[in-house]
Amino acid sequence: MTTRKADPGMLIDFYKAIEESSAKMLEAAKLRDWDGVVRYEGACAVLIEQLRYTSQQQELLPEHRKEKARIMQRILRNDAQIRILAEPWMAQFEHMFDGQPQVMH
Repeated sequence: MTTRKADPGMLIDFYKAIEESSAKMLEAAKLRDWDGVVRYEGACAVLIEQLRYTSQQQELLPEHRKEKARIMQRILRNDAQIRILAEPWMAQFEHMFDGQPQVMH
């Protein structure tokens, strides 16, 4: 079994992919496609885990650090907008359980 050395530029690609999935989540939220939001959120979670694993094996190249910061800011803006769009849906969802006994699993 051969071990392939990871491309040093690969870490920034994870950030870009997470940003792309975040943008798709926002678009789905704007369309009130909550199933789509959940799907893209799942994709983000997988990418984040892959990023965590890969970042233990290699460091982000110095020339990618500013780009990472810009990407993270855009992801945070997307997340804030998604939360604003989801608040009415979440309130409606919570209303469905008003008066229901709370069960812990």
